[in-house]
Amino acid sequence: MPNALKADLWLVLVTILAAISWGFSKEAVLLMPPLIFISLRFFLAGLFLTIVGYHQIKLLNWAQFKQAVFVGCVFTIGICFWVMGLNSDVSLTIGAFITSLAVLFSPILARVVYKEFISASTWYALPVAAIGVGFLSLKSGFDIEMGQILFMMSSLFFALFFILNTRAANHREVAGVDEVLEISEKVPSLPLTAITLLVVGVIAGCLSLLLESPSVVVDEFSMAILGWVLASAFIGTALRFFIQTHAQSLSANSHGVVILIIEPIWTALVAAAWFGERLSGYDFIGCLLIFLSLIIIRWTLIIQMIQPKNKTLRGSN
Repeated sequence: MPNALKADLWLVLVTILAAISWGFSKEAVLLMPPLIFISLRFFLAGLFLTIVGYHQIKLLNWAQFKQAVFVGCVFTIGICFWVMGLNSDVSLTIGAFITSLAVLFSPILARVVYKEFISASTWYALPVAAIGVGFLSLKSGFDIEMGQILFMMSSLFFALFFILNTRAANHREVAGVDEVLEISEKVPSLPLTAITLLVVGVIAGCLSLLLESPSVVVDEFSMAILGWVLASAFIGTALRFFIQTHAQSLSANSHGVVILIIEPIWTALVAAAWFGERLSGYDFIGCLLIFLSLIIIRWTLIIQMIQPKNKTLRGSN
């Protein structure tokens, strides 16, 4: 099986785990302060992966370690915005669709930061997404809720995280006229994931000490809190992010950015089954337009995924 196909299949599983993780996290933040939850969730997950991958982590050089820490710092900002949005009154479904705009922001940020080519489909998708976000705000009289803003900020930093994570997980050479000017060594998927998660856990923990009352967790401890934290840490975080990083390391040319757009669909199904959420009116139109923008921006890749299958079918006739 080609590495690109393996990466695609792993990323489908990532989207399902991500959707389930929304449910775990929502249950947790209903019972405890959001930042201490994120700290415990990511630190436990990172610690587990560090133990598993200790021998690989020891082999990292300083440049590889710095790459992983930097990826973790960027992801920390995104995840903190995300959990504060999750702690708001915005529904899981709407939050998931807004967060999925990271797929749209990713090529724009790649162009700004790394001068990468940006396709025309990105510019076609932008106004559709903007109109979709506009519809989400109409329910409140064209007033964007704070929770929606928090999810929007998280999507920006998740886009940057996806770019940096992919670059860190793949070997890169920057060529000059006559020689290679820069070589960036690949960071193995397990150490990269472990360090990234530990960085999130440590920074979120520091923020919690400054902004929250972590003692609340001790005073109101219950088996429910423990269960949601452990499920989020080991299923929704350790397993999910290791698989995602491993999939990205298999091939830089997989259809990951296409496959990841189905996460809000899974999340909407989870929210409906788990919390009884339903979309109607402006919210439904807004989410539909946002999803349409994700399809537009990846339309060329979607066609490329379909065409080989069609050629195979024609060749067998």
